[in-house]
Amino acid sequence: MPQLVEIVLLPEERHDMAILRQKAARQTGLRPDQISRIEILKSSLDARSRQAVYRLRTEVYLPDEVFTAEPAILDGFRPADGKKKAIIVGAGPAGYFAALELLEQGILPIVLDRGKDVRDRRRDLRAIQQFGIVNPHSNYCFGEGGAGTYSDGKLYTRSVKRGDVRKALRLLVEHGAKSDILSEAHPHIGSNKLPGVVQNIRETILKYGGEVHFGQHVTDLILSDPGSGGFNRRILGVVTQTVGPAEASSSVHGPSSAEWLADAVVLATGHSARDIYRLLHQKNIRIEAKPFALGVRVEHPQSLIDSIQYKQNQRDEHLPAASYNLVCQVKGRGVFSFCMCPGGLIVPSATAPGEIVVNGMSMSRRDSPFANSGIVTSIEPEDLSPWAKHGVFSAMEFQSEVERTLFQSGDGSQKGPALRLPDFIRGKMSADLPGSSYIPGLYPAPLFELLPAFVYKRIRDGLAEFGKMVRGFYTEEANVVATESRTSAPVRIPRDPATMMHPEMHGLFPCGEGAGYAGGIISAAMDGQNVARAVVAVIRS
Repeated sequence: MPQLVEIVLLPEERHDMAILRQKAARQTGLRPDQISRIEILKSSLDARSRQAVYRLRTEVYLPDEVFTAEPAILDGFRPADGKKKAIIVGAGPAGYFAALELLEQGILPIVLDRGKDVRDRRRDLRAIQQFGIVNPHSNYCFGEGGAGTYSDGKLYTRSVKRGDVRKALRLLVEHGAKSDILSEAHPHIGSNKLPGVVQNIRETILKYGGEVHFGQHVTDLILSDPGSGGFNRRILGVVTQTVGPAEASSSVHGPSSAEWLADAVVLATGHSARDIYRLLHQKNIRIEAKPFALGVRVEHPQSLIDSIQYKQNQRDEHLPAASYNLVCQVKGRGVFSFCMCPGGLIVPSATAPGEIVVNGMSMSRRDSPFANSGIVTSIEPEDLSPWAKHGVFSAMEFQSEVERTLFQSGDGSQKGPALRLPDFIRGKMSADLPGSSYIPGLYPAPLFELLPAFVYKRIRDGLAEFGKMVRGFYTEEANVVATESRTSAPVRIPRDPATMMHPEMHGLFPCGEGAGYAGGIISAAMDGQNVARAVVAVIRS
């Protein structure tokens, strides 16, 4: 059996296999030439002391010990026969990983997405970045790969008990991601690399008989008449309208309106598909208001965050761009950092004209001169009494109202309303703003008046607390940009924990972030896999 060995490496030694072998030999009492293989199980950066180090958990193999690689998951795939079909609405991580799991089980998935494929989607991202034009079907949230594709590609999750994290990561590797993500403590692909991985996943779906159709916006649900069984109704399929030209990755180009029928429907629409929530409500399919988080995005010079975290005037060339994770309580409510993007960019993430939404992303090298993070506070039902008249849409209408208010404070473009961090805390206007990664540009705006008072006060007090916790965080060189509002879905679509179906709609499987059961690429992917297995159990029973 291989020996389990913990090894500590300096940053410049991290990728030097000769040094790794020498240190493994010293700890095992072997000679370096007696070691046949070193398998890295986990690698994490420890910057708590003045000298940052990498801590590796490894398996060390002797010459007579044979390392056996796990067989590729895709080796077990076979073409689906098409006897049983499932519609998947949404081509994000939940939808695509559900499709892969269905194919592995021999069920044919039909993926419908309102947006464009991952490459054509780039034109619409350029339009919103440079010209302020928001395509409501193709943007940073909608389109192949979902919100995560062009929003950093972080792969770490705390939801390890919800599914098979390693299987999700292995599938990403088998579709082109670097194998390092299997061992890194905080794996990350990058928004420049993830599109290729997403495209490869689509090609796998098509190769094994699945279908992927873009520009297909779901506008109606096909339901059976009420019955007298355990479920009052059954979903039979969906109706779509083609958005723009009929763009399909398969050879089938649908008409302007089409009906799609299948044995089950998986709703994996993401956290911003407000029209889907309204459609469900219109069809008397129960949905629920759900707590979420809202706030701002704070951007510092990356060199400042590096100096704070690494305790160095200039970051060692062998160290990655530093990040942070902050949380505090303000009058019993949490204020916390969200989706921190070291060496990243702030991007406009509106999904409709007339709203300002910002998010963060990083390329694989994380080499932008800026670091940004959402700083948000939880929004609970008791905060929303003025919006209670909207019923299950109270949180969603609150979210939308904040986004519209921020847009209306500007000139009609996607320029971001912002303040220097100290001015935000003091509640005063900034005469000017420091440099930013936000391509549409920033302008000074009275965020202390534009944000809801209770949100502003919590974020203000939270940022003041972070300034005490992290020396150097409170600086004139940091921008506070509004609004970071798409942290998670403000609506939940209920489902039975055993069958994973909607409690009152046979064959309807809520899935992923949009249904309220995930938060990030990997947790959404695992939820997609779990839902797919539940689909198989139901339609084969």
